[in-house]
Amino acid sequence: MARNWFGLCKRSVAMVAGGALLLGGIAEAADDYPHPEKNPESTLMLTGKWVPESTHDIDFDVLPRIPSKHTVVNDARPHDGVNQHNYLAFYDGQYWAMWSDGPRVEDMAGQRVKYATSPDGLDWSDAQFLTPIPPNSGPDSPVYNTRSKEGFRWISRGLWVRDGKLIALASLDESAGFFGPSLALHAFQFNSETNVWDGLGVVYDNAINNFAPKKIPTGEWMMTRRTFDRHVSFLVGGTEAINQWESFEAVSYSDSRLLAEEPYWWVLPDKNLLALFRDNKRSGYLFRAFSTDNGRTWSDPVKTNFPDATSKFNGLQMSDGRYVLVSNANHEKRDPLVLSISDDGMVFNKMGYLTGGRWIDYPHVIEHDGHLLVAFAGSRKQTCEVLKIRIADLSVLDVQE
Repeated sequence: MARNWFGLCKRSVAMVAGGALLLGGIAEAADDYPHPEKNPESTLMLTGKWVPESTHDIDFDVLPRIPSKHTVVNDARPHDGVNQHNYLAFYDGQYWAMWSDGPRVEDMAGQRVKYATSPDGLDWSDAQFLTPIPPNSGPDSPVYNTRSKEGFRWISRGLWVRDGKLIALASLDESAGFFGPSLALHAFQFNSETNVWDGLGVVYDNAINNFAPKKIPTGEWMMTRRTFDRHVSFLVGGTEAINQWESFEAVSYSDSRLLAEEPYWWVLPDKNLLALFRDNKRSGYLFRAFSTDNGRTWSDPVKTNFPDATSKFNGLQMSDGRYVLVSNANHEKRDPLVLSISDDGMVFNKMGYLTGGRWIDYPHVIEHDGHLLVAFAGSRKQTCEVLKIRIADLSVLDVQE
């Protein structure tokens, strides 16, 4: 939903700087409000009368509660396993979920990817393996459940509907470190006749994405890429073939401003792009950058005032034009999970409580049939869980206007 930028600035006059009245008038508001070309250096990302001067002082216990229905898709606690990297899609009349399923701790040797389906997002089938056993790393291997350069693991990377086919992405690398030197992104396509996932091969070498590709205004696909040494780039292409991409670097992991991790992006109403980055320097805030040339170049990442627990986050633009961001906004811990709303994809002015009281993280959100579905890892990364939310029920956040 296109919005007039100057009009948005005018609306924000009384909200900028944590709810304090902006005495400089509209011109000063315009100076502070972000814009991909005019003001990419702005730090403003969260505002409203309800927002304290320091967003690290938000009282999450008093946020409006967003109604939802909750279900557990898979539970690895009985065998002391791990479930995380959760992704959702709606395809061929049903919901699909995929996640990393491994022994003991995340990303150990032998970890595989599982999936399940549901007619309504609440009643899920039994989990099945999507990826094969990683090389030489099965349960009978001496390297199983270890951090070893001889051991390998699959990591769930998202569900991609491309040309009417359902494709699952998963990375494969050695389990010794954060990423192994053979890191590569692979694809599997669901075969509806055999009900198995057929391997399509490598999508891109030395790459792990964060979420499945999405279309940019040119009609090309785009997704983020992290390399073996953790530099952040954007892959653009994927139209002619799933393994045809160009890589455009955005930020080095050794950047002095932040340690950029788990990036996410979306298209703004003016067709420019916005990217957000988790900061592994633990600043407690999200960083933001803009691209005005369809992901080929990016502005310098800027620390915003949007709080973050140094955790993975996800969002989307809903069919009504509003943007939602699901994240761990408490900078002290991954509790609770909150949903924030923005009219323009740059500045958020509403935030609601989804679930909490325990360690919860790694969300993924989709929209379908008047609902949002949010998948996340619960019980300290041992369960794959889903919340189903009526979009109409987001009106409980209207009290924050």
